[in-house]
Amino acid sequence: MAEEKFDARRDKLVMETRTFWDPELQKLSDVDKQWLARAVHASPDKAAKLSYERSHTGFVREITVTVADVARLYQERAAH
Repeated sequence: MAEEKFDARRDKLVMETRTFWDPELQKLSDVDKQWLARAVHASPDKAAKLSYERSHTGFVREITVTVADVARLYQERAAH
């Protein structure tokens, strides 16, 4: 997966999302991974590692969740 920057034009054509995890995050619980995946895809412009893969119907957004993403998302969650 080649890292890219957020692309609003392509993101409007996203038909599917995929979430990958940095190796340091493998010990996160399934419950944490579920909400973190939803949260990171809700604001893909803030994701540290993002790429788009062309599909026959549009694009697939692939995000690899990093330690920095997790720290940011927990901070955002605590602020609310």
